[in-house]
Amino acid sequence: MSWQIERKLAERLADETGYYKYPFGTRRAMALCYPNTYEVAMSNLGMQIIYREVNERADWLCERAFLPDKELAALYAKERSPLLTLENGRPLCDFEIIGLSVSFEMDYFNIPVILEQGRVPVLAADREETDPLVVMGGPVAFFNPEPLSPFVDVCLIGEGEGLIHSFLDAYTAGREAGESRQALLRLAKVPGVYVPSLYRHEYDEDGRLRAIVPEDGAPASVRRQWRELTGPGETVVATPHTEFGAMYLIEIARGCGRHCRFCMAGYCYRRPRVRPLEYVKEAVLRGKRLGKKIGLMGAAISDYPYIDELVEFIRSQGLAFSCASLRADSITPAIVKGLAESGQKTITLAPEAGSTHMRDIINKGITEEHLLHSIDLATAAGIRHVRMYIMIGLPMETDEDIEGIVTMTRRVQAHMASIGNKGKITLSINPFIPKPCTPFQWMAMTDQKTVEKRLAYIKKALDKDKQIEILAEPLRQCYIQGVLARGDRRVGQLLALAHQYGGVKGWKRAVKELRFDVQDFLYTERPVDAVLPWS
Repeated sequence: MSWQIERKLAERLADETGYYKYPFGTRRAMALCYPNTYEVAMSNLGMQIIYREVNERADWLCERAFLPDKELAALYAKERSPLLTLENGRPLCDFEIIGLSVSFEMDYFNIPVILEQGRVPVLAADREETDPLVVMGGPVAFFNPEPLSPFVDVCLIGEGEGLIHSFLDAYTAGREAGESRQALLRLAKVPGVYVPSLYRHEYDEDGRLRAIVPEDGAPASVRRQWRELTGPGETVVATPHTEFGAMYLIEIARGCGRHCRFCMAGYCYRRPRVRPLEYVKEAVLRGKRLGKKIGLMGAAISDYPYIDELVEFIRSQGLAFSCASLRADSITPAIVKGLAESGQKTITLAPEAGSTHMRDIINKGITEEHLLHSIDLATAAGIRHVRMYIMIGLPMETDEDIEGIVTMTRRVQAHMASIGNKGKITLSINPFIPKPCTPFQWMAMTDQKTVEKRLAYIKKALDKDKQIEILAEPLRQCYIQGVLARGDRRVGQLLALAHQYGGVKGWKRAVKELRFDVQDFLYTERPVDAVLPWS
């Protein structure tokens, strides 16, 4: 190992508290990889929870590896070194199991990069007995693992705290019984474990998925696994070098009962569960001992039934706190007062659409009156700025619905002025992407040119106002996400070829070479009786 790489890894580890480090070789070894840089990865609470679960076992150790940032990537290239884990500086190819925690579609492109840099065959079909078993978990495995099936041997379908133990127990028993790495049928019989190679996908002459056929002995279907929130759900490894480095993250709830028709959180994590208030208070005190701000995690923070008492407790400890976007119909004076006292200058709300017509279609359940009331509470507490999440290109959207975004923004601005609030409004606008396992999973995406036109209309109507800021994700990436989110195994072939041509930069070339019909894939509504890749 290069001394420069060794020094960088040692410096990063020295800034952490809470990590586990066992002598390599004293236990079975798993490497846990998040397919993005350290700064992004260590902001992911789910990955940290699994890291703790494995390391708390008596028979396994778990180390971490990440996509190198620019500085480390240059050192790896210079030294021609394999990708190394943080704890003991071991190459990925030294581990029995490589775990991939995957949360976002655009990170798919980083998975073959990590495997290749770790000296692990990129394609599952090319791996031999001495190669690691590549296992994927995380939200992506929940809703549609098929685009990544060429790269992984096993997928864990469900919430990982309990499932990881069932899987590791079965794997360990098989190895101790003398079974080979390739003995995947034993693993496939564990509830929640999906082995892609044991299922054949058949297509009709039009290229539509016709059937998913299990091999003899493989379960006909795989049931997602759920867990009550009885175990720890807070920061494991504290480090200043992340997006949320100043925060101690605490998951106060999981799932959402609101049933917005576009949102995976309300369907993949159904049913909603909350952590006991006493546990959360104890976690807050653990964060206090580390001198951290408290970051509350959950799909709908203001829906937490004990939120006011929790906020008052956090503030009574002299701690600041933060949270993601709030439900405008469940926000309380205690929440906004606590946020203001914590130094927050902006309230973030998610109406998602500008018209009542569109919000009814997506089942958002928020009215303009809810928005204005939330702004009243925030203004009274001293929070002046407003950020609103908006989607365009939603199913059944009309030009009037787009005009509704403009008029809603103007009414919000006029209301703010009427109560003496001269703060800024930020619209974060992104196109609708249909997601698996939601009521909109069969819907087509709106044509990119139409979305561009509608976005341009909103910008033209509002851009000249210095008190209104419009932020939008690059549309090209959104439409790649549209393919990846609902992709089948052929999309996995597309990813593999794009990797050869440079990842995202090679996407267009790979599409052309494979003659992949992106237009049909994105813009054709799927029959409700269709066999879907995640069926």
